[in-house]
Amino acid sequence: MKRTKGEFIFTIINTFLIILLCVITFYPYINQLAVSLNQGTDTIKGGITIFPRKFTIENYKTVFGNSDISSAALISVSIVILYTLISMTVTFAAAYGLSKRKLPYRRFLNLFILIPGYISFGIIPTYILYRYLHLINNYFVYIIPGIFSFYNMIIIRSYIQELPESVEESAMIDGANEFQIMYKIIFPMSLPVVATVSLWLMVGQWNNWTTTLYYVVDKELYTLQYLMMRLIKESEAVQKLAMESTMYKSANDKVATVTSDSVKAATLMITTLPIIMVYPFLQKYFIKGVTLGAVKG
Repeated sequence: MKRTKGEFIFTIINTFLIILLCVITFYPYINQLAVSLNQGTDTIKGGITIFPRKFTIENYKTVFGNSDISSAALISVSIVILYTLISMTVTFAAAYGLSKRKLPYRRFLNLFILIPGYISFGIIPTYILYRYLHLINNYFVYIIPGIFSFYNMIIIRSYIQELPESVEESAMIDGANEFQIMYKIIFPMSLPVVATVSLWLMVGQWNNWTTTLYYVVDKELYTLQYLMMRLIKESEAVQKLAMESTMYKSANDKVATVTSDSVKAATLMITTLPIIMVYPFLQKYFIKGVTLGAVKG
């Protein structure tokens, strides 16, 4: 069909706005990538846009050479993997059970799970509770408290209810029990919504630094995001990290080539790249999972 003049103008304006939005969104990130790959002392002069002027990987060597950051990276990765697996297992099992309309006391269970989601007792009562549960300065303070989410359960349950009941009935006729039906039939059919919720869990846990701030004192349990927050807010600590990178250089190479800004940029890249790399593999499920999971409440 031949487009009208108004439609043609709208397409041009719409395309321009989308391109402008992409530039506004991506430029700061690409700029920080260029800064992280540029010599720190040269970055101070300014003028770095999207390409490094004096390419170097010294900033990344400085970050990875710090034992605290290396340990925090391992802690963060292990937390994300373990938390996502456990939380998805618990949430999916609850969603499958509550999707059964003939489940006894189904409405009461939904209400019982829903009410805590609207009540927050604050940081102090939560801290006291965690202390009695021996979760303070404990690795599992990152895992146990947030295992179950009512909102995620509703999304998964709504998706499961959209699946044809005849599939379960056929499996029962073949002798399958509820656990076999859930994990061998329903779970594979629910991969779109599982991938969507898993992405939410991974991103949320990867970006979580408040748990460390409130409930963790042991430096061995610090997460990467918490250290990044400290590096950004404590310029003196970043400068100290940059100066430490010169301590192991030879006598003829004692001039520091990294600065606090370059170390911050390198740390930013390290903390964001893992999620950026995971997202493309789950993107194809993302929109479909949310749309189908939100058909019914």
